[in-house]
Amino acid sequence: MARTELDVLVIGAGVVGAGAALDAVTRGLTVGLVEARDYASGTSSRSSKLIHGGLRYLKQLNFRLVFEALRERSLILDTLAPHLAKPVEFVYPLERPGLDRAWVGAGVGVYDVLGAGRGVPQHHRHLGKRTTLARFPGAKRGAVYGGVSFYEGQLDDARHTMMLSRTAASHGALVASSARVIDFLREDGRVVGALVHDLESGRHLEVRAKRVINAAGPWTDEIQDMLGGPSQFRIRTSKGVHIVVPRDRIDSETGLITETEKSLLFVIPCPWSDEHWVIGTTDTDWDHDLAHPAATRADIDYILAQVNRLLETPIGHDDIVGVYAGLRPLLAGNSESTSALSREHTVVNPVPGLVIVAGGKYTTYRVMAKDAVDLAVADLPGRVARSCTERVPLIGAHGYRELSLSRVRLAEEFGVDMATVEHLLGRYGSAVAELRDLIAAHPELGAPLGNSRYLKAEIVYAVTHEGALHLDDILARRTRLSVETGARGMDTAAEVAKLVAPHLAWDDAQIAREVETYLARVEAELRSNMQPDDAAADAIRVAAPDSRGAFDFPIEDPVSV
Repeated sequence: MARTELDVLVIGAGVVGAGAALDAVTRGLTVGLVEARDYASGTSSRSSKLIHGGLRYLKQLNFRLVFEALRERSLILDTLAPHLAKPVEFVYPLERPGLDRAWVGAGVGVYDVLGAGRGVPQHHRHLGKRTTLARFPGAKRGAVYGGVSFYEGQLDDARHTMMLSRTAASHGALVASSARVIDFLREDGRVVGALVHDLESGRHLEVRAKRVINAAGPWTDEIQDMLGGPSQFRIRTSKGVHIVVPRDRIDSETGLITETEKSLLFVIPCPWSDEHWVIGTTDTDWDHDLAHPAATRADIDYILAQVNRLLETPIGHDDIVGVYAGLRPLLAGNSESTSALSREHTVVNPVPGLVIVAGGKYTTYRVMAKDAVDLAVADLPGRVARSCTERVPLIGAHGYRELSLSRVRLAEEFGVDMATVEHLLGRYGSAVAELRDLIAAHPELGAPLGNSRYLKAEIVYAVTHEGALHLDDILARRTRLSVETGARGMDTAAEVAKLVAPHLAWDDAQIAREVETYLARVEAELRSNMQPDDAAADAIRVAAPDSRGAFDFPIEDPVSV
């Protein structure tokens, strides 16, 4: 990036930044994408894993946002990422039979009208008490009087965002993680690029670009503040906490959704494993470290209390195998409650050469990315093509459906059972052929990693093809070992580090540092989950070592064009 002048430099490789990079490069522009940590390491790996219209927005009468989200849901499910995204059925258990059935039925009825034929198998259905209990046998007796069934979409957000970045790179974008923007380059009042700190080498590089897009999510204000002067808007971060529990702890054939006094609570079939539920979320202010939001005992107690309203056999802390917390970057408003703030997005041009995109929701990332690039290139010399990302499938999508019909052959080629084939197709799509080639060259990589469902080849592939640079990248985002078992990936950390060491040029000392850092991170998270409030939890979490926080290099003369 430092050897040329880019047309567009995108800051932040969350879903919007990765989407903006793909949008810009498929218009024929030269594009750079820089990420301070790992692809999807912020909000975009810590969502509810749903692509949905949003029942809460119907309650706010925001039909435009719901229609837009349902259109994007259909695109993701049918065209852009059918290998990563799947329809999932939910039942809304009715606790107040008359009132609940009226507003839920009306709400999902509007869903059907706005999203007719958009990606999911069927319209909503009203269920009687007997049918509801047959679909949800674990329901609390005397608390559930019926239900409403409807479909949403789901995906593994971290994989989807990483695949967006990979797809942008496959079209010619230059992408780099561990690349932190520490200042803008300015000439005559115009932003002409950024000063980037390479956290792996310690170098500082000037990356020049005709236009810069700030898509830093929760870090938007931090990047804005580099400009000095007043900001056109501010970001208010809302913390959302989820817990992960084994599938057998809740007896239900479908996902569940219910309303709480603050928001909505989802019990979601885990998108990366058929052995777990993801349950959440919370919606509270967060005023602490942005890189490592921490879940407290109070957050977890709240989620347990809400879900146990519906369960005949309650779940407790001992049932939890994983906890994660993420931050929603909401446009600041006058509301006291973050749950009342808009999930719409804004795109602004505060100074010449710079565009900022903020707000929004995961499902509508492609629209946000398009709007940001449209504004960025509006005054570029020459004719710039229009956005075409509604027709650009992600890596692994092309040929996926045809390949999925050959499961038996794939099982024979990989030497695995059908469940493993389903697992691989759902993570790689047609790119599973690259994994097969890796195993053909190194047969030992066809073995499982410990007692997990992952193959050793997947661990190596995370480095050779998916941009992982640290142990945390692999255990928390390329796989989900950090939240799938009570061990939180600590039992496989050493084996994973040794598998990838040759590909990352790690010696024994670096292997030991990576493992030690990961173990300390998990232990800090477990301790933070026992704290009564955000301040106490944050103090413990930020004190833990960070694989990308161990560098404190002085700024030397930067490498520039």
